[in-house]
Amino acid sequence: MKLSSVINTNRMMRLWTAVAFVVCSMTAQAQDPTPSELYFNKTELPNGLVFLPPAPDSTSTQYLYDISQYAWGKSKRQDSLRAQQAIREVVIDIGEMAREFSPAFGMEISKEKTPAIFKVLNLGVITMRLSASKLKTTYKRRRPYVVFSEPTLIPAEEEELRNTGSYPSGHTLRGWGMALLLSEINPDAQDEILKKGYEWGVSRVIAGYHWQSDTDASRLLASACYARLHTSEDFLEDMVAARKEFAEKRKDH
Repeated sequence: MKLSSVINTNRMMRLWTAVAFVVCSMTAQAQDPTPSELYFNKTELPNGLVFLPPAPDSTSTQYLYDISQYAWGKSKRQDSLRAQQAIREVVIDIGEMAREFSPAFGMEISKEKTPAIFKVLNLGVITMRLSASKLKTTYKRRRPYVVFSEPTLIPAEEEELRNTGSYPSGHTLRGWGMALLLSEINPDAQDEILKKGYEWGVSRVIAGYHWQSDTDASRLLASACYARLHTSEDFLEDMVAARKEFAEKRKDH
């Protein structure tokens, strides 16, 4: 199946230039925490194979909706501001993500300036991300750009992700997970934070890397993992420290 491209060449070249900047910025990513540092391991997290619907097959009405959303996402690439946002939100490094979420949070978030907040984001988001691996390997769903043999907004990652599972979306899980954590730390800004978290998943549809149903499943999975985090004493202690740090920093503003 083939859908006609709606992106003109000049606009794509400008966007690809922005991609180069993002890729270069990712070279300085911080090292992920070790498995023993995380709040839970894979087997302790909610099992999406049990409570989530399977990835839609090509005969389902859900798949037709996925196709229509893929076409919608391609049309949104003509909006240069929204396309650039989708490119920025390709990052998976916690520091880069925190920088993107900082305006909605109302405060600069970084390992240096807000170490307690950064710690709970780093451990929390990466813990939640573990829950996607079992579904990805089970369903091995092909990504939309692979199905349609069309370019994405992030050409530098196309080959690397070509044979990785599309369902669910790891980027969406990270973005929604971070939004939930930050909303707990600063509930007064919850609406803007959650809006940012939701748009993080929409960006994956616009970029051409995920189907709508991939992102929908990821938000449910992240929410389930978020609830599980609250059964960890280490997480609860870290969250108390993060909220205390936020309250102290806010007084200085």
